[in-house]
Amino acid sequence: MLYWVVKAILGPILRIVFRPWAEGVENVPKQGPAILAGNHLSFADHFFGPLNLRRKVISLGKSDYFTGRGIKGYLSRLFFSGVGTVPIDRSGGKASEAALRTGLRVLREGHLLGIYPEGTRSPDGRLYKGKTGVARLALESRAPVVPWAMINTFEMMPPGSHLPKLGIRPGIRFGKPLDFSRYYGMEEDRLVLRAVTDEIMYALMELSEQEYVDKYAASAKVEMERAARATGG
Repeated sequence: MLYWVVKAILGPILRIVFRPWAEGVENVPKQGPAILAGNHLSFADHFFGPLNLRRKVISLGKSDYFTGRGIKGYLSRLFFSGVGTVPIDRSGGKASEAALRTGLRVLREGHLLGIYPEGTRSPDGRLYKGKTGVARLALESRAPVVPWAMINTFEMMPPGSHLPKLGIRPGIRFGKPLDFSRYYGMEEDRLVLRAVTDEIMYALMELSEQEYVDKYAASAKVEMERAARATGG
C-alpha cells in the first residue's frame, strides 16, 4: 500500500518538474514474474525507473537502509519501503545465497523484480561488468529478463549530490525480453552464468549507449579513491 501512496504523491510532481520520458514500456509483461535488469547511474534511478509502469517493482537493497536510528533512520526505512525495496544482507557468502533466495521468492509470487547487475552505482557514468547473480535468478526462476536502461540520471544527480539538477530530462528505455531457455538446467555452470550476464550487459550497453568497462564498478571505485588520495584530491 505504501508503495502506491508514495507513487501517487511523487509521480505527478516528478512528471511536472522533470518531464521524464520512457520508451518500450510495452516490453514489460503485464502480468507474471519478470526480471528488470538495469544499469545504475544515480540515486534518482529509484524514482524514475518504475515511474511509467503500472505494476509494482520490487528491488533488493542492502539492509543498512533499514537499520538506521533516529529521524534519519526512520526516513530511510520509510523511503525504501515506499519504493518497493526488500532488505537483504550483501556481505557475501551465505548472505549472497540468502539474497538469491529472496529474489526467487519475489519472482515465484509473480512480481516484477528490479535488479542492478553492476551491484552498485557507476562512479563515472560508464557501464561496468555485471555480477552473475542476475543470471542465476533468470535460470532458476525461468522468468524473462527485460533490460531497462536509465538515461541522463547520472548527469542529473551525480555521486555526492543530494538534490537532482533541474533542466535535465531523465529517461528510461525498456528493451525486448531476453530468452535464456537454451540454458535452463545449467545454472551451476559458471561459464554459462557469465555468458548470460554478459548478454544482459550487452543489451544494456546498446540501450543506454554507455561506454562499457570490463571490470566491476566496486573495484573501479576503490581505484579512483586510491588515485585521488595519491594526488591529494
